[in-house]
Order: sequence, then structure tokens, then C-alpha cells
Amino acid sequence: MASWVPDILGKPFAQRTLQLGEDADGPVVATLVRSLPPGLLRMLGPLADVDVLYVHGWSDYFFQRELARFWNRLGARFYALDLRKYGRSLRPGQAPGYIASLSDYDADISAALDAMGGPGGGDAGGGRGRRLVLMGHSTGGLTLALWAARHPGAASALVLNSPWLELQTGAIGRQAIAPLVQMRARFDPLGAHPVVDLGFYTRAQREIGSLPDSPDGWRPERGFATHPGWLAAVMAGHARVAGGVDVGCPALVLLSRHSTSPMQWSDQMTSTDSVLVVDDIARTATRIGNAVTVARIDGAIHDVFLSAPAPRDAAYSALERWLVGPGIALP
Repeated sequence: MASWVPDILGKPFAQRTLQLGEDADGPVVATLVRSLPPGLLRMLGPLADVDVLYVHGWSDYFFQRELARFWNRLGARFYALDLRKYGRSLRPGQAPGYIASLSDYDADISAALDAMGGPGGGDAGGGRGRRLVLMGHSTGGLTLALWAARHPGAASALVLNSPWLELQTGAIGRQAIAPLVQMRARFDPLGAHPVVDLGFYTRAQREIGSLPDSPDGWRPERGFATHPGWLAAVMAGHARVAGGVDVGCPALVLLSRHSTSPMQWSDQMTSTDSVLVVDDIARTATRIGNAVTVARIDGAIHDVFLSAPAPRDAAYSALERWLVGPGIALP
């Protein structure tokens, strides 16, 4: 396995390339990024025995320094995974973000956990007796919820940041279009879809000032091109969640209080979720386990930790209370 090398985010971040074999596009890799707590925090912080594994959303990669600092301040070791064909893991000639089944990411997650020292382990200071917290945003939240349900007992807690648990059309719309999507996925998996991302979510983040410049191609303003095979994989994940899954651990779901239509620019996009229908996600979240807490953050955007300062602080406060406050949820 490759060694840790400096990351583009600078100190204290480092990265490790995880080899995943080959597919039709050639060699496939994932990339693990880490940030370890400084000094005594790694021994005395309230989460000093915790390893966090973060997975980004669609058309994205890990760049959230502040999020890593939050976990490090509590003593946790923070790891973020750029999945295959995203960000640091995207290679020339690959279809960005493409996957035929969300379960294919099991290999990425397994390689990351091995690099961390195994489920609940860590690569610094011993690999036994540590708790694993999974944290996912949007499509990454859907991916991790399904992974946790397939790997009961591996995670001590699940934190989902605006997880894409249901299609924006709702369950009835998803069921209506599923046969057409599945047929196209079978015969033309890499076919073209109409562009539905008009760039307004990116604009909202830029107006807030929460989005740094990204390397070319890693986070395009209007998102990656979508394909029938990928959409079928996502919708299959939605159907599994709708049927009920059990992530096997306490889960916190962070959402904006309101949604805004993504079809026309509005100033409300800087204080609402313009990607998902958050009321549908809040209802669907009750289908992922027996101990699910939903926190609605007034003024938050789709990535609640990229919101304006006041809702962003509220999101961090809600997360910290859930992790280490009275009535602690993390076992």
C-alpha cells in the first residue's frame, strides 16, 4: 500500500492512494485524506478513541478543513475518502463519478478502513478498541447508510449531512420512472442525460463565501454529466431505503429547514436546500434505523457545513451536542 504523502490542503493533511484494480476505463483508485488531532487532544479529547470516515457527495471531493478541525478538536482522528473517479481519484479517460452499483463502493470503503487500521481502528497509536463514526454528505450519505446496513456492528454512529435518501420526485415519481431508467441503464448505461444542474447551488456557495477554488474538473460549476447507469444505481439505493434498512447504530441526520426549487435563481438559495426536498428526506430518514435523530437547521444550504456563519455554527453545535452532550447518542 502506498505511503502517506502531503495533501493539496496543506498541513496537517496527508493523503494515501488506495489501489482498487481496473475496470473498462483502466486503473481505478480511491484516495484517503487524514487529519490527526494535535498534542494531548489525541489522548484527552472526549472522542480520543474515535476514527471518523467522511464520504463526499455527487460531483464533489473533500476540501472542508473546518470540518476536520471540528473532529480533531474533540480528539477524533479524521479521515475523508475521495471515492473512485472523484477529485483526487479521478484519472484521465474516466467518466467522472460513474458507478453501476453503489455497493461497488464497498471496495473503496474497505480499502480506507484497512488503511485506517480496520473497522474501528486507527493507523496511529494502535488499531484496537477504537470506535468508527461514518459521516456522509448527499450521495455519500446514501452510500454510507446502505454500507452500514450491509455491515452491522462495524460503525458506532452514523452522521448524515443532507443525505440523498429519496429522489426529488418523491417515492411515487421514482417508482413511475424506474422502469424507463432501468431499461436505459441496461442498453445504454453511459448515455447522455439532459443537463439539470443550472449552477445555482454553486452560485449560492460562492455568494456565501464557503466554496474555495477547486482543481480543474474536480467540482464543475454545473456538476458532472449524469448517465442512465449511474441514475439507476442511485434509484436502486433509494428503493432499498424506502423498503427499510437498519444501519445498526445511532444516526444523526442534519437538514435545512426549507427547500427551494433549483430551476430559477433566488436569493433564498443562500439559506435553503436547492438540491433536495428536505421534508421528503426527513420522512425517509425514519426508514434507516431504530435510533434516528433529525436536526433541521434554519438557514442552512444543501451542505449544512458550507452554510452562512450562523446556520453553520448551529449545525456544528447540534452535532457536538449529539456526540458528547447530555444524553450522549454515541455508544
